[in-house]
Amino acid sequence: MKVLVCISKAPDTTSKIAFTDGDTKFDTNGVKYIVNPYDEWYALVKGIELKEAHGGTVTTITIGGAEDEPTIRKALAIGADDAVRINTEAVEASQVAAEIANYAKANNFDVVLLGKETIDYNGSQVGSMVAEHLDMPFISLAERLEINGSTASLDREITGGVQTVEVELPIVVSCLKGMAEARIPNMRGIMAARTKPLAVVEPSNVAKLTEYVKYSLPAPKSAVKLIDPANMDELVALLHNEAKVI
Repeated sequence: MKVLVCISKAPDTTSKIAFTDGDTKFDTNGVKYIVNPYDEWYALVKGIELKEAHGGTVTTITIGGAEDEPTIRKALAIGADDAVRINTEAVEASQVAAEIANYAKANNFDVVLLGKETIDYNGSQVGSMVAEHLDMPFISLAERLEINGSTASLDREITGGVQTVEVELPIVVSCLKGMAEARIPNMRGIMAARTKPLAVVEPSNVAKLTEYVKYSLPAPKSAVKLIDPANMDELVALLHNEAKVI
């Protein structure tokens, strides 16, 4: 079984977020990057579990420059067999999806896995676009995946419950919590990752359909009022007169 796992980087949640050039560009100065958690904890680990159960290989794919290679090597340390880096900046979802699909078309993967979204843009668009390019079934928000022969059985989150579906391979799946248990790379994996293949592939230079024109930070949080536990009358008055329902 050949599994392709899409790996992207995202700013560490402790990083200070700022913008430059009139709020038109993300300021990367001092920002620490990590593997996008949904890609790492669920998609990648599930791909490794499929390989362990059925044999085969796990390849990761990332759209980005040489500066992305430390995050790629972490994915290799967790257990991927090899990695591919498409040598271009990830600008927007349609461009990323087209580059991934162009590589996947040429290499006949049985399963394409990715996290449900990235924690920076939270767009949740790439998976469905990849599936459309590949003309494959797309199962979003999956929390369970089992494969028996050429058939996959999945549970996916829907409003108010869980839906169970069966579909023939090949498939594209976006993964969320419950799909797999996160793994921490051990020393052996870290050492092995240094020599695992990381192929750099030139981009297809697909058209970019959208662009970001301006960024803005969320409105600052308002100050809090601390009420003495013994003063319930004041708390009730504030809840009646000042509290807002969001």
